[in-house]
Amino acid sequence: MVATVVYWFLLVYITTALVWWFIALQSKTHLISVHDMMALSPNDPSFLQKSKEITDEEKRKTAQYIGEGATFLVVILIGAVFVYRAVRKQLKMTQQQQNFMMAITHELKTPVAVAKLNLETLQKHKLEESQQQKLIQATLQEANRLNTLTNNILISSQLEGGAYIITKEDLDFSLLVSSCVKDFRRRFPQRKIADSIEDAVDMLGDALLLQILVNNLLENAIKYSPHESVIHISLIKTEDKALLKISDEGSGIPDKEKSKIFERFYRIGNEQVRKAKGTGLGLYLCKIIVADHNATISVTKNHPAGSIFAVNFHL
Repeated sequence: MVATVVYWFLLVYITTALVWWFIALQSKTHLISVHDMMALSPNDPSFLQKSKEITDEEKRKTAQYIGEGATFLVVILIGAVFVYRAVRKQLKMTQQQQNFMMAITHELKTPVAVAKLNLETLQKHKLEESQQQKLIQATLQEANRLNTLTNNILISSQLEGGAYIITKEDLDFSLLVSSCVKDFRRRFPQRKIADSIEDAVDMLGDALLLQILVNNLLENAIKYSPHESVIHISLIKTEDKALLKISDEGSGIPDKEKSKIFERFYRIGNEQVRKAKGTGLGLYLCKIIVADHNATISVTKNHPAGSIFAVNFHL
């Protein structure tokens, strides 16, 4: 807030000083012209010629001041726009980083606390086999969540810094997607996941990054859709392309937000009132992985409700 006030104060001050400079020079030039005109003698045979020269000189000076002033004003305004955008971008990034720190703190504490509580319960109480398996399953889910979170943070940091070496190899993408779906069905047995995956969709890619891509999209669909709804995932191949689609039946994404959800740390809504868990890195990481695999990612509205994320690979 203070920076914004100082910025606008300085901009107004500089613009006012420029206008005052123009008025002062113009007044001085006019006074000089009046003085020179008064010094002329009407009886002088060259009176008209000299009067015209004085008037032309005043007009030339006025045009010069206008040109210089306009140039300075344009330069000032262009600089002001760049500074304003840079400051706004920095403030936005700072706010997103603060939101990320709030989210990551919660995301790290929650699975650790749940896993610790479950293990302490198993240690202190003699439970039936079914209860033990239920607690173990819950602990594994939290461990997997923690693993996904740390992978997202580590991989996104390495990809940005150029530390991650992408190792592309021939792989069966159909098998990889099917493996991810089986893992999610095991982790979330209460959720309905319908799949339609073509066999033998072979491609060149980094297995770890592609697994993170599929996992993030599946987790995103589960996170933002009702528990009783169905998550649909499909993989089809057409000539030299492969299309991966994951659709949910959640509340959907507003059109004005669709271009922002792939930005780093960006999450829809206010971090303090947002109920869904997340850090704002999942879709950002998906965008980077997709770009590294000669593909594109898009999001469209699902009917009657929800969103469809589509990744189009150029094989």
